[in-house]
Amino acid sequence: MLKDTELARINELAAIKKTRELTAEEAAEQKVLYKKFLDDFRGRFKQQLDNIEIVDSNDPRLKNQKKH
Repeated sequence: MLKDTELARINELAAIKKTRELTAEEAAEQKVLYKKFLDDFRGRFKQQLDNIEIVDSNDPRLKNQKKH
């Protein structure tokens, strides 16, 4: 999970990038933080998708079950 300090640093580097070119160290740090952010986002999104259950009221397998 991405820490609040890491997210703040991503935003800080993005703001710096709008005013000037990032140094090589800052660009490398930004790349690492972006990768970590995207990995975290993708993991959470996949988990959310895995927990979705689609129910078709016309499915014959559900005849005897109560509908919610």
